[in-house]
This record gives sequence, C-alpha cells and structure tokens, in this order.
Amino acid sequence: MTTSVKNNFLPPSLISNLQQVLISRNDTVEPRSTNSNSFDSTSQNSSTLSSLSRNAEPIQANAEPDCSKPVLLITNGEGIDSPGLTFLVQALVSDGRFSLHVCAPQSDKSVAGHSMTVRETVEVCSVEMNGAAAFEVSGTPVDCVSLALSGALFSWSKPVLVISGINRGSSCGHNMFYSGAVAAAREALICGVPSLCLSFNRKKDVSSESDLKNAANVCLPLISAAVRDIESGNFPESCSLNIEIPSCPLAYKGFKLTRQSLWRSPLSWKAVSANRHPAAGQYLSNQQSLGIKLAQLGRDASVAGAARRLNSNRKNVEIESVGVAGKLNGQQTVKKYFRLELLEKEREDADENLDFRAVEDGYVCVTPLSLSSSTDRSRIETLVSNWITVAVGRKQ
Repeated sequence: MTTSVKNNFLPPSLISNLQQVLISRNDTVEPRSTNSNSFDSTSQNSSTLSSLSRNAEPIQANAEPDCSKPVLLITNGEGIDSPGLTFLVQALVSDGRFSLHVCAPQSDKSVAGHSMTVRETVEVCSVEMNGAAAFEVSGTPVDCVSLALSGALFSWSKPVLVISGINRGSSCGHNMFYSGAVAAAREALICGVPSLCLSFNRKKDVSSESDLKNAANVCLPLISAAVRDIESGNFPESCSLNIEIPSCPLAYKGFKLTRQSLWRSPLSWKAVSANRHPAAGQYLSNQQSLGIKLAQLGRDASVAGAARRLNSNRKNVEIESVGVAGKLNGQQTVKKYFRLELLEKEREDADENLDFRAVEDGYVCVTPLSLSSSTDRSRIETLVSNWITVAVGRKQ
C-alpha cells in the first residue's frame, strides 16, 4: 500500500501509523479462525478487536419484539457497559414479564444533561445482551431515547415505559439538570412516553457492585406497578418519576414521595499540567470504530491544517497556572488545561420531604418531574402520592 503525501497536511509519521493500522486491519479480517474462543497471539488490543467484530455484526433494526409482553426501553447515562444497567436488565430478564429493548451510549455520558447530537452522524452498533435486543450509540442519552422512539431503529411504535438507569451517584436536587440519565427520562416524557429514572446513592469507598444488584431488585415492584397501571390508565400523567435508592438498598425504610431540593454536588475546576492532557497519539485507541476514527481524523486534520495556515505566525504558550503574569503580545496564543471534579460534601439538615434528605434517611425517594408549570405541582404530587400508596401496597 502506498500513500501520497503531496498536498497533505498530515505529518508523515501519522500517515505511516495509519498505513500500519489499515494493513493490520486487513490481516485481521481476511483469516478468520474457526474457533470463536481462540485469539491470535500477536493481538495487541483486545478491546479494539472486540469493537471491530461488534461492528461487523449486521444491525437487525426491524426485529419483531415479543408482542405478548409489555415492551420496555432501557437506557442510561453511564454507558452500555455500566454495571447499573447490566444488573437492571438481569433483574428484568429474571422477572420474565417484559420484552426488553436497550439503547444506551457507548461511553460514559452521565453529565451530558439534555444535549443532543446535531449536524454529525451518530453510529449505532448491535450488542449481545442476554434477554434483550440491545444497541450502543455514539451519541448522548437523549440521542438514544430520541432515536429509539423515532421508529428508525426498532419496529414498534412506542414502548409502554422508558427506564433510565441505574445511575451510580445521586441525581437529587440540581444534579438533575446535569444528569444524562434524568435527561433521557425527560426526553421520553417529551415524546409522550411514561418514564422512570433510577439512581443509586453511592458512597465512595463504601458502596459495592452488589449494592447495585440489590438496588435493581428493590426497584422491581415499582417498575411492575408502573407498567400495570400505565396499561390500565391509572399511572400519573404528565410527569416522569426520579427514583433514588439509598446507599444500603436491603435496609431501605420504604418508598417516600419527595420534592426536588436545591442541593447539588460542589464543582471543582483544577489547572493541570500539559503532560496530563491526553496525547493526540492516543486518539485512535480511544475510539470504537476504525472507520469513524479515520473520518474524524481526516476532518480534524483539515480543520487543524486550516488553523495552522491562519495562525502560522502565532506562537503557542502553554501555561499551567490559573493566571498569567505580564502582558501577551498579539503573536502569542495561550493554551491552558483544566479538569472538572464533582466533590462530595456533608448534606445539611433540611426538610425531611426533600429528595436528598429522604434518601440519606434510608428511604427510596420518588420525585415527580413535570414539563408543566409550577402551578400544577401540587396536583401532580397528589396523584403520585396516591399512586405510590396503592402501587407498593399491592401484592406483586
């Protein structure tokens, strides 16, 4: 294989690396072993091979669901490989009463908020998941719900219920506005489909993955009651339910209707050194698809080349401090690196009916989120309160 570098703004070393990637890809695709459990000893990146084999699978977007069971759409904010989503699907599969469809981000988008992908192509890949038809999406949680409900991916008109979760970490208070998981449930509500968002109040250095499994089992009665009452017309309309499971799921005190508080996780921006910034050489290994790698690389290279031509006389000055001493002349471009961290803090005493207070007290808190005006809040809270009383009081 030869590649001309004439009129090409990519560095020769990068072109050489791309040649090697394409050659190795051809070598990988042509000889396919008859033993699905064996791997070439020269393989250097098992995750890349897994991604390529996953991309090679045909997407059966129009596969017919089991019409005899209520259809549930499952998504989340933390990505399709998140243990919270895995345990939730396992619990619902074991329950056996639902037809499950999963459409979730391929990477962590837990603080993506209600962002959507526009003017860019979103890649969708089928994923093997026992008991469910599953797809991973290169976009945001809202993209996942919007795409799944559009009819372009699944053949059903719409599911009975959309469930987003289980999210590791609190979605109480103003954290709801940052949460990709809450946004996914909100998007379902916008599209006219009832939704639940499930979050686990994880405690750093205390909580374990087994707690997530227990949290999934704790949610099953509410999920079953929601599906039953949606089908019978008794589920509260015009609201999504944000459900928070306490840090000790097996010791929860009960279900409690709560109001959204003003609490949020403290934000901390910290300056970091240039050598902690992800290197461009890691770009290829961090993407899922070789095709999209090369496309994005070419696009970025074109933009970078144009920028270099426009700024050929400028000098980059990388700094690590927050402030800059002295003045910079017009020929210098300042480049800084920062990293955002969400901190944990003790939560102050507050009204016991607020979401974060109730979950800290050991309750599974249920907070209705509405798209309507605040004047309807009392009516919606009354409807949800009555529904919870009946739903959890029934024999499942």
